Amino acid sequence: MAVDDYKELLKHYELHETIGTGGFAKVKLATHLLTGEKVAIKIMDKESLGDDLPRVKTEIDAMKNLSHQHVCRLYHVIETPKKIFMILEYCPGGELFDYIIAKDRLTEEEARVFFRQIVSAVAYIHSRGYAHRDLKPENLLIDEDQNLKLIDFGLCAKPKGGMDYCLMTCCGSPAYAAPELIQGKAYIGSEADIWSMGVLMYALMCGYLPFDDDNVMVLYKRIMRGKYDIPRWLSPGSVLLLSQMLQVDPKKRISVKHLLNHPWLMQGYNCPVEWYSKWPLGYMDEDCITEMSVYFKRSKPSMSNLISEWNYDHTTANYLLLQAKKSRGKAVRLLRSSVILEPSASSFKEHVSRQKLDFDGGNQGELPYVFGSMDFSDDELFYEDCTYSTTEQDFSRYRYELHSVDSATATPIRSVMPSKKSEDKENSDSKLPKNEGPFLPPAPWTPCSKKKGILTTPNNNILASAKDKSCCTKDTPNKKPVLVNDDIITGVISPERRCRSVDLDLNQAHLDSAQKKKGGKVFGSLERGLDKVITMLTPSKRKACARDGPRKLRAHYNVTMTTLLNPDHILNELTRVLPLKNVDYVQKGYILKCKTQSDFGKVTMQFELEVCQVNKPDVVGIRRQRLKGDAWVYKRLVEDILSSCKM
Repeated sequence: MAVDDYKELLKHYELHETIGTGGFAKVKLATHLLTGEKVAIKIMDKESLGDDLPRVKTEIDAMKNLSHQHVCRLYHVIETPKKIFMILEYCPGGELFDYIIAKDRLTEEEARVFFRQIVSAVAYIHSRGYAHRDLKPENLLIDEDQNLKLIDFGLCAKPKGGMDYCLMTCCGSPAYAAPELIQGKAYIGSEADIWSMGVLMYALMCGYLPFDDDNVMVLYKRIMRGKYDIPRWLSPGSVLLLSQMLQVDPKKRISVKHLLNHPWLMQGYNCPVEWYSKWPLGYMDEDCITEMSVYFKRSKPSMSNLISEWNYDHTTANYLLLQAKKSRGKAVRLLRSSVILEPSASSFKEHVSRQKLDFDGGNQGELPYVFGSMDFSDDELFYEDCTYSTTEQDFSRYRYELHSVDSATATPIRSVMPSKKSEDKENSDSKLPKNEGPFLPPAPWTPCSKKKGILTTPNNNILASAKDKSCCTKDTPNKKPVLVNDDIITGVISPERRCRSVDLDLNQAHLDSAQKKKGGKVFGSLERGLDKVITMLTPSKRKACARDGPRKLRAHYNVTMTTLLNPDHILNELTRVLPLKNVDYVQKGYILKCKTQSDFGKVTMQFELEVCQVNKPDVVGIRRQRLKGDAWVYKRLVEDILSSCKM
């Protein structure tokens, strides 16, 4: 990695651990130096992106034109000759998908709270002239207040002729694709999004997909018939809403306008879904402008003009992050003690030498989420004029029941894939007026509240309490997940050390600790130094260091509790079962970095399993985290692994 690629980034952000990874991108947790706010930095390599570079440009352009409480916020874009850095809103709650599988399925009340937020986000982006075209639980993140944030706009379209303009490119995930897309017909983007929302709602309340089969052609036939099972626990109201969204004929499908005040979504509320933005584009906050003008010693009119250019540079980032602090009740202040230094070349080399992430050299930190848009490029498939940015396993949806992976049953489909189509004709640089789209009702600022306190999140022993809030502020459950590792959220590395990667292995961490105990005496004799290095690199010593004990984590919905009390017994069980399930792994202390491969050696799935000590007496758990691969296949595989362990 070139030093210059990270030079501008490290002027403004201190990088922490890697929190997500994919085909040609990774996401790091970072701290914005001037505000102290946590952000997620998506790092992409231009050369590796290849033909998918336009997808990244599409995503950036879309996010610059979107500002909504349920859309992940873009703060800053840094582009170098070789890299693209997207600085994004940090959502520590992880993917909605992980939340679903941890609960098995959501109660109707909790599903309603989340679905109101999804409807709000989709209605807003449609009003701005965008069709998302890849709506699924993996593309919805949960923030610290348990609000949903829509991500991954790499496949979105902004039709030149408006939302009634027909699109042709079939894209997204097959299990969520509308029948008209699969048939290769021209389609309306908003209508296709409504179908995907129906599949998403079904997954929320059932814990599995409505259309599912190992064979992709059978899956397509089921989607085109529009027939799905109706579990006995679904209420008549939810069954009716599902039938209105999962209409094979797009013209009979319910519109987003009618979703806003649908009876099922109104239960427990006294107002329709509030789709409009609470922070519209171009909004200028006087407090934030004043703070920035004082800090940078500029006049308020001059600072206001600079911000209003919306270049998504460090000025935009400073303003938006101050605005985010204010929205959470924090003081609108830039940190006076933060000094943006020009890091030395040697410190940059030390930092970037540790940035490259591969299967054997991952991080030790928590991985709250993975951005769906990271898995593309060489995994891209083409089918009947369709571009599916996905892996082959995405085309084979597996049953919810637990059974082992059999890659031999996968249906080969590459032989029928024609060439890729351009998206240029579907996307336009023209901007809609700031006035939200005419297909939606006016946006009054009339507060509304839930009629009754109907929602409490299950698993009270896992989730922490949050203050009750009216839906005019947030459509959110009254409980929110607790972060697995408080150190990730509260620990801030000093600016003087921001050029050092925190992706240290356990040996290096132990070495640093040993040096501190000696009072920083690093200039001992050469003989003592060599003995120390030899001791640290001895396998038995390294193993002992890594096996001092598992991490202590808070209970979280991606931590599975066990009945065994000895973490070493659990670790032995996992290492016994993984080879039986055709899973390769690398062990680093109590963390198992796992992967599966196709018959041709292509990595199809990457995930982590970590034995951890939960912050309760005598409770040991297993933290699980998907890094790459189809979410529902991952779900089935991990459940199969854990159920096969004698725990």
